[in-house]
Amino acid sequence: MKTLLTLFSFGLFLSVSAQTYTSHFTGSLDDLETEPLGGVCLMGGAGEADPASTWFLEQANGGDILVLRASGSDGYNDYFYSDLGVSVNSVETIVFHEAAAAEEGYIHEQIQKAEAIWFAGGNQWTYISYWRNTAIDSLIRKGIAERDLVVGGTSAGMAILGDVYFSAENGTVTSYEALNNPFHPNVTADSTRFIDAPFLSETITDTHYDDPDRKGRHLVFMSRMLMDYGINAKGIACDEYTAVCIDPEGMAHVYGAFPDYDDNAYFLQTNCDLPEPGPEVFEDETALTWSHDQQAVRVYALKGTATGENTFDLTNWRNGSGGEWQFWSADDGLLTEEPGTAPVCDLGWSDLDELTEIEILNQLGYVKISASEPMLRIVITSLSGAIINDYQFDGHSKFQFQIAKDELPNLIMISVETNKGIKRQLMAQ
Repeated sequence: MKTLLTLFSFGLFLSVSAQTYTSHFTGSLDDLETEPLGGVCLMGGAGEADPASTWFLEQANGGDILVLRASGSDGYNDYFYSDLGVSVNSVETIVFHEAAAAEEGYIHEQIQKAEAIWFAGGNQWTYISYWRNTAIDSLIRKGIAERDLVVGGTSAGMAILGDVYFSAENGTVTSYEALNNPFHPNVTADSTRFIDAPFLSETITDTHYDDPDRKGRHLVFMSRMLMDYGINAKGIACDEYTAVCIDPEGMAHVYGAFPDYDDNAYFLQTNCDLPEPGPEVFEDETALTWSHDQQAVRVYALKGTATGENTFDLTNWRNGSGGEWQFWSADDGLLTEEPGTAPVCDLGWSDLDELTEIEILNQLGYVKISASEPMLRIVITSLSGAIINDYQFDGHSKFQFQIAKDELPNLIMISVETNKGIKRQLMAQ
């Protein structure tokens, strides 16, 4: 492998180029092990919201920042290392030139050493095709689950952090195209496991929300999640220059420059108060109708401020401060926005699929699970969404299953999947 190394200022700046990647390093060459504070930072693109970037760095607790990207150069190094006035040990940007870089041991080591990882803008399909089902995504997931690794991203970097994500595998799609054909080949809402960012379970993100308008396509993504995967679809979106930072307790803080600029974030959720929440018209090459008297999707809209005082609680998707509730819907491909109300149901842990007869019992010393048909999978996660146990079955047995509670956290989410759907239940020991 051909390597080019440049050293300036006695180790303050180090640039290393290899065949598959380039590393730009700023700061101390000695690894500093700190305990990161956890959390997720989502930015809408176009430009960084400095207060949100500051929050992201502070969650790294003085440690090492790793920027991963597949285009561009070292633009984040000085910005994170010195421009914001937050003391960190180092900032390293690794630019992937090809998918083979995902096998580089050096990159694996840097992920394991990092206290915070930032995903730059670019093309989300490049990130997905380079990193999914490799050591890159598995090491990031492990860091989140075991070390409270802080993660964040802007534009494409935000797009890949949802539990379901717009992959852009076939290119981008406009709201007009998606609303007029929810099965447009570019409407690619992918549910394959990827990053597992905390508090983004069953959630798809979208970015650059005000330029161009992307509200309509976001509704279509959610309709596909609901109908294709049986997922109780939710969404988080940011205008350009707006950010959502999610603290370790699940509270989302919205940063921006309001009132000087109209910076907004949106929290979308399928209207769980409806008995049949799915779209009324959902066919290939036919405009979407998902209306239910213009109440199909509930949205909590918040202005982004320098202090991030406007908040939304992602543990229940019900409680917000400083925003307003809206109803969004689609009628024959036309988006409608109306004043709304808060949900009565608790969307955070509710289940839209009532077809599956599953019983989850909290017994002394263990959890007992029984189902009316064979189970396919049982997943136990923490309140933040980190996977604790993942049991997979052959679909021909396991009508009953017991899990010892000795090593489980006090508060867990249990998801049980059968051929008829998924049931989720929040459980406290």
